[in-house]
Amino acid sequence: MTTPMSVAASDLIQRFSLEQSSGPRAAPDLSRLYEQVRSCTEELCAPLETEDYVIQSMPDCSPTKWHLAHTSWFFETFVLGPHLSGYRPFDPQYRYLFNSYYNAVGPRWPRPQRGLLSRPTVVEIFRYRKYVDEHMVQFLQSTQAAASPDIAGKVVLGLNHEQQHQELIVTDLKHALATNPLRPVYRPAVPDEGDRPPLAWVSYTGGLTQVGHGGPGFAFDNESPRHQVFLEEFQIASRLVLNQELLAFVEDGGYQRPEFWLSDGWAARQERGWEAPLYWEKQDGRWLVMTLAGCQPLNAAAPVCHVSYYEADAFARWSGQRLPTEQEWERAAASVSPAGHFLESHRYHPAAVRAADDRGPLYQLYGDVWQWTASPYVAYPGYAATSGALGEYNGKFMCNQLVLRGASCATPRSHARLTYRNFYPPEARWQFSGIRLARDLT
Repeated sequence: MTTPMSVAASDLIQRFSLEQSSGPRAAPDLSRLYEQVRSCTEELCAPLETEDYVIQSMPDCSPTKWHLAHTSWFFETFVLGPHLSGYRPFDPQYRYLFNSYYNAVGPRWPRPQRGLLSRPTVVEIFRYRKYVDEHMVQFLQSTQAAASPDIAGKVVLGLNHEQQHQELIVTDLKHALATNPLRPVYRPAVPDEGDRPPLAWVSYTGGLTQVGHGGPGFAFDNESPRHQVFLEEFQIASRLVLNQELLAFVEDGGYQRPEFWLSDGWAARQERGWEAPLYWEKQDGRWLVMTLAGCQPLNAAAPVCHVSYYEADAFARWSGQRLPTEQEWERAAASVSPAGHFLESHRYHPAAVRAADDRGPLYQLYGDVWQWTASPYVAYPGYAATSGALGEYNGKFMCNQLVLRGASCATPRSHARLTYRNFYPPEARWQFSGIRLARDLT
C-alpha cells in the first residue's frame, strides 16, 4: 500500500516547526522536508484514474487536478518568483488559472468553474509540479535560502498550506465519488474493531485561562496572539457523539422538529432536504454510509461525521446539552497530546478504534473528525494579519464562519495542534466534521 506521508516525514515537519524559532535551518533539512510533503500529495493520487482528477461535484469542492496545480502555484508565486533570480514561470497563464482567492496577486478563474478546465491536462499539471519542484529543491539548497528566515518561513507556510490541500483532496474526492451511482472505491476499508466507551463528563473550574498560540513552532496568524479569557465552570464530554446516538435523534423525528433548530438551520434543512447526515442512506430498512471504501453498513460505534453546524447544534439541543466554545475545547485539550486516527492511518473514515496512545479521560480530541464549536470565527484581541498578499490567507474570512477544533482522519498528523482554528460556514458538511458535547456546571 502506498503510504501518504510516512511517519518520518510527519515527525520531520513537526521538528522543523518547533526548531524554526531558534534560527535558520540547514538547507538540506528544508529541502528534504519539501520533497516529502510534496510527494505525499502525489501519493494520495495513486489510486486515481485520469477521469477522477477533473470532477468538480459542487462549487465548494475543487478537482484534484486543480489542487495539484494550486499548491505548485503557491510556491511559484510566493517563493520562486520573488526570490529566485531569473526564474521563468512554467506558464504565465497559470498565474490566473490557479490563483485561489489572493486579490493582491491579480484576477483569477472563477471557483465554481474549476471543473471546466479540461486543459491543461493532468499530464501537463504533473509536468508543472515537476518543474516547480526541481527549481524549489535547487533553490532550497542554496546559501541564499539557508540564510533567510523570511524564505524559510514562506516555505514552511507553503508546506502547511499543501497539507491543507492534502486534506481537501480527500474530502473533495469523496464528495465527487459519492455522486457516482457506481459508488467507486478509492481504497479498501480498514477493519474497525472499536469499542463504545461510555459517555462521561469531565469537569473544569472557571477563571482566567490562556488560549492561542504563543510559540515556538509554526502556527497560522489567526492562532495568535496568546491571550487571557475568562471561563465559567463547565463540563465536556469524554468522547465524540456516536452514530447510534445521532440515529436516535433521526428516529425521534429530530430532522422534522423545528424546536431544536436555529432559524437559519431550519431554513437550510428545508431548502436542502436534509433527513440525516451527509452520505447516510437507507436501503431495505437499514442505514448505509458512503465512504472512500464504497458504500458500507453504518457503524453504530463510530463517531458521527459529515454534519453541519446546524445539525450539530440541533442534536445538542435535543440532547439537553450544548456545543463547547473553542476556548473551552482548548482548555480541555491543553493536557492531551495530539493522538488519534490521522491521514497516516489510511482509514479515510472516522473509527471507533482508540489509537494506542489515545487514553482517557478524554478520547479523540484529535483525529477522526473535526469538532464544531459554538464560537464564531473572529480575530483574537491584538490580531494582526501577515503583511502583503499572504495576509489574505485567514483574516479576510472572519465573517459568517464557525470554528472547528481538533483534526480529522484526513488531516496529516503533523498538521494537528492545540491552537489550530479550522473554520467553515454553518451549513457546510462535506468536511469530516463531527460533534462533542458540553454543558454548564450549575
